[in-house]
Amino acid sequence: MKFMLIMRATEEAVQASKEVDFEQIINAMGKYNESMMKAGVLLAGEGLADAEDGFVVDFDAEKPIVTDGPYGETHELFNGFWIIRTASREEAVEWASRAPLGPGSKLEVRRVNDWSDFEEFADNEYIQKEAGWREQLGTV
Repeated sequence: MKFMLIMRATEEAVQASKEVDFEQIINAMGKYNESMMKAGVLLAGEGLADAEDGFVVDFDAEKPIVTDGPYGETHELFNGFWIIRTASREEAVEWASRAPLGPGSKLEVRRVNDWSDFEEFADNEYIQKEAGWREQLGTV
């Protein structure tokens, strides 16, 4: 099973992080990432640039509208993610619980769909193509 761990922070967490030496944060995240690598569960993970550098594409209008960041309340934004592969939901909970995050931080954990979620559409042209694309990209 694959899960995405989505890192979120409240304003409290943002302020608290400013009081910690950034190298200490890097080291804590590095140790966490290294432990997931050694366990064979980490598939991907990245931190994200500040929301001020981002944008939102809103599809409510006939023509999509692009709005530059920042574009939401702090608690609505996410700061980074990990994609992990575990044997069970419980194992994903264990890994998420080990993240070196403090008060005001949250991890939203979502299962990533797999082929079994689309079995009734197995004959669909794009479901079949996606299997090939995943192999081509090395993300099987």
